[in-house]
Amino acid sequence: MPVESKTRRAVKAVTKQTEGAGNRPGAETNVSPPAGSMSSALPHDPDFMTSLARGLSVMQAFTRSSPRMTVSQVSSKTGLSRAAVRRCLHTLSQLGFVHVEDLKFFSLSPRVLTLSHAYTSSSRLSSAAQPILENLSGVLHESCSVATLEEDELLYVARAHVSRIMTVDLAIGSRLPAYCTSMGRVLLAHLPADRLDRYLANVVLQRHTSRTIVSVAKLRKVLSEVRRNGFAMVDQELEDGLRSVAVPVKSIGDEVVAAMNIGAQAQRMPLDEIEKRFLPHLLEAAGNLSLALR
Repeated sequence: MPVESKTRRAVKAVTKQTEGAGNRPGAETNVSPPAGSMSSALPHDPDFMTSLARGLSVMQAFTRSSPRMTVSQVSSKTGLSRAAVRRCLHTLSQLGFVHVEDLKFFSLSPRVLTLSHAYTSSSRLSSAAQPILENLSGVLHESCSVATLEEDELLYVARAHVSRIMTVDLAIGSRLPAYCTSMGRVLLAHLPADRLDRYLANVVLQRHTSRTIVSVAKLRKVLSEVRRNGFAMVDQELEDGLRSVAVPVKSIGDEVVAAMNIGAQAQRMPLDEIEKRFLPHLLEAAGNLSLALR
């Protein structure tokens, strides 16, 4: 199950402080988020915009499994009051980011894509990775991706695919658990020791298949091997039938800023074949991307 985003955690906590405290509807309230939530580095930040955080939380509530919701349903998912959700949805609909049906049902509009386009067109990582992935995918005829670690999840920032190998069709902006994915393990393996300790202390290791590692001790051992070997191989831990291999992408100072992977169907691609055929090409492509980022 995806980890709740810091935005939503912060909004829930801030909402408890702001709602019911005599604030008029729609008023901007400068309240600091609680420690451990978004912007906790600035516990008394007067510039924190609660209304903006609420709006982002509302937008993030819409998912593949919940593309069309009522005010009450959004309120339940975000932890915001129905009054706050109603104001957010009204504002978003006026700006063209939300579509309203029968004055009751809400869904995101295509205009939301302009937000992701703003990132992909301005992000050096995403723009540099895309042609490299397309070339790699064309050579190997397999789907390839680049992702970063966003909070406790894997966030896809570039992707080239030739076939759908998962029940969930991945795209830029997709999120997956880090602990049971090849790119996630590469990124976790290269975290500073204190950050990795915090991650392992808080992560909920959910079993997705019979092969999923759900032991913190075993996961820590695997991550040590990933760091030592320079790549991660995952065999059907996220989804039956899916195998993948990933390597780190580095920037100046050999800092690991992303991971690159290749995924294949298990029934036609043995693990040793993936390592033999794919890994050399993957390492070369990741090296080229690392050079482009320096």
